[in-house]
Amino acid sequence: MHRIFTMPFAEVYPMYVAKAERKGRTRAEVDEVITWLTGYDDAELSRRIGRRETFEEFFADARLNPHADRITGVVCGVRVEDVDDPLMQKIRYLDKLVDELAKGKAMEKVLRTP
Repeated sequence: MHRIFTMPFAEVYPMYVAKAERKGRTRAEVDEVITWLTGYDDAELSRRIGRRETFEEFFADARLNPHADRITGVVCGVRVEDVDDPLMQKIRYLDKLVDELAKGKAMEKVLRTP
């Protein structure tokens, strides 16, 4: 089991926000990316962060966006579409979305809007 699986999502979330904010993006945009991927609304996202759920718990009830398979590319040296472990792939999807947001991609492109 990867260590990240048991890490509280609440510990990594501020890092996602900080990364985006350093590049001129907002917490609201990070939340939009997370809710798009997981199917959680803003209130549910806040509850899960407040409960300090692990990544495993955080993604256990997620209703992964049906277009998540359109998330491709490399993040942390790993091609996200080639990740075998389903939980690790969801984490990498989220990493990739936040990376794209921070790199200034338009929200429609980040969210794979057809």
